[in-house]
Amino acid sequence: MATGTNRILDDFARLMTDAAGAAQGVRKEVETAFHAQAERFLNSMDIVKREEFEAVREMAARARDENEALKARIEALEAKLSAQ
Repeated sequence: MATGTNRILDDFARLMTDAAGAAQGVRKEVETAFHAQAERFLNSMDIVKREEFEAVREMAARARDENEALKARIEALEAKLSAQ
């Protein structure tokens, strides 16, 4: 009888292992579907990606620095012209 019980327990353990593997596969499919749906939703909202935002922010900082330099140059030229 012990052999029969061990065999039943082995079969039950194998069944649980297979069920856990199937559950993990279903979880991965659900995650993939969720990520795809979330990406479609975000794309439909025209949300800017972080990389694009950082690039534009850096461009704006450089433009601001360049404008300040040009403003100082113009003020110096205007001062020079008014002194003449």
